[in-house]
Amino acid sequence: MKPVEVQQGDSPIILGLPHTGTFLPENIRAALNPRGQVLADTDWHIERLYDQLLPGATTVRATFHRYVIDANRGPEDESLYPGQNTTGLVPLTDFDGHPIWEREPDAAEVAARLKLWHAPYHAALRAEIERVRARHGVAILYDCHSIRSVIPFLFEGALPDFNIGTVGGQSCAPQIEAETLRICQATGRSTVLNGRFKGGWTTRHYGKPETGVHAIQMELAQSTHLASELPPYAYDPERAASLRVPLAELLASLAALAPTLSKESLR
Repeated sequence: MKPVEVQQGDSPIILGLPHTGTFLPENIRAALNPRGQVLADTDWHIERLYDQLLPGATTVRATFHRYVIDANRGPEDESLYPGQNTTGLVPLTDFDGHPIWEREPDAAEVAARLKLWHAPYHAALRAEIERVRARHGVAILYDCHSIRSVIPFLFEGALPDFNIGTVGGQSCAPQIEAETLRICQATGRSTVLNGRFKGGWTTRHYGKPETGVHAIQMELAQSTHLASELPPYAYDPERAASLRVPLAELLASLAALAPTLSKESLR
């Protein structure tokens, strides 16, 4: 199994898909406990939700599950949200705080997974960012995520439908942030900017507007496109169809915005 799948396009938009993969090498599957083997923390069906929403968009998708190694965490495993419950580079618990391993991986195993899985994903993502920026003078990385709408271990209450992360406005031009917020709010759905999810390592690492690389994370509540947030995590075509309309508008709008971005337009 290749660690990453890339579909090259000619748009200035790159869709990052770090958490839709479900592949587990057999030795890793065997080390997980029954709870871990459910793979509950997958970004279920996000690749299907975004499929063909923006013709010409490049996609970079990790094929491996986040329990192998989390492609949206830094290789040094620094905490993204100090003082808050979260999961690490190789998660030891699920999003509910329950252990997922019969045999936890040691430091040597984590290092091997970094080399075999994490590094190839980010090498591919970097290559696509450079290719797109060379073509357009700018690249917009839109990192696609989803999560259950109610997870007391991670946050209080129910998560909004749209959770936009720009690292407090640092990872992209203000026009990108404003346009994303405008389109999401216009749906009438619950929307938050830089709330519980301000942007993962991918958004923080690559989003450097001064270099022409802009990054934004979209965390969707899974109730927006799943029939149920419980197994078997079935895709709901009707719910998804209503969500695909504003998502398509958003991606098209960001693509149209890209040529206008310049150093002078930044804060």
